Amino acid sequence: MSSRRDFLLHAALGVAATTVAPFVASASNATRNIDKKDHLPVGMAGYTFAKFDVDKAIAIMNRVAIKYISIKDIHLPLNSSEEKIKEVLGKFSAGGINVYAVGVIYMKTKAAVDDAFAYAKKVGVPLIVGVPNPELLDYTEEKVKEYNIKIAIHNHGPEDKLYPGPKNVYDLIKNRDARMGICLDIGHAMRAGEEPGKAIREYKNRIFDLHIKDVTLAAKDGKATEIGRGVIDFPGLIAALDKVKYQGICAIEFEKDMSDPLPGIAESTGYFRGVINTVEK
Repeated sequence: MSSRRDFLLHAALGVAATTVAPFVASASNATRNIDKKDHLPVGMAGYTFAKFDVDKAIAIMNRVAIKYISIKDIHLPLNSSEEKIKEVLGKFSAGGINVYAVGVIYMKTKAAVDDAFAYAKKVGVPLIVGVPNPELLDYTEEKVKEYNIKIAIHNHGPEDKLYPGPKNVYDLIKNRDARMGICLDIGHAMRAGEEPGKAIREYKNRIFDLHIKDVTLAAKDGKATEIGRGVIDFPGLIAALDKVKYQGICAIEFEKDMSDPLPGIAESTGYFRGVINTVEK
């Protein structure tokens, strides 16, 4: 496994070297739905840019040619006016980036659920990445039906008392409306004892979004690291995604060196794309 990992790392670093080259997107690549021609399209989880404004986030995404983002309320608050929403979406659109989801949004009350769905409707996205408290799932299901907006519940690892791993989500939504699913955070899943490739195969019909990252250990103490430098089996992950015909975004969430993330994002993006190309061959 180590020799294969080394081969993939060196091959993918070559891809990363090209992705950090300047990339200029035209306005013709304006905000749109997921391009069905993209095989396992790479996106970005907005939390990656927690220490940057929208303009800097767009600049970094353009450097690595990523055109999809799940926007975080850091960059577009839930109480944003229509003018603010138009301004922020306009910036992403001009940068050739599609805002495909909102979140992660935490929902501890019915009012918070109401706010999340109203917000998603105003932003114009079909998907919320969220964390509704389990006792609110009945109410959340009502809102899913009312708004016809999907929700992907995010797992947050061993420290999370609500949804440590994807199974904790799946067991609570498997018999609910088909628009209720999982945002599988593969790093937190690994730390919670669930191998991501296996989780993808087992919960395939309910996985709506992915947060792609790597971790140093398959245990609670595992830390974020560049994709390809940790313990996750990415060739196996890609094979599982292909097997279940995953149709969503693979959103990289880079949580290391968040004050200077571009080198790590570039390496991670290059590695992940390199593995996709290698597994396809």
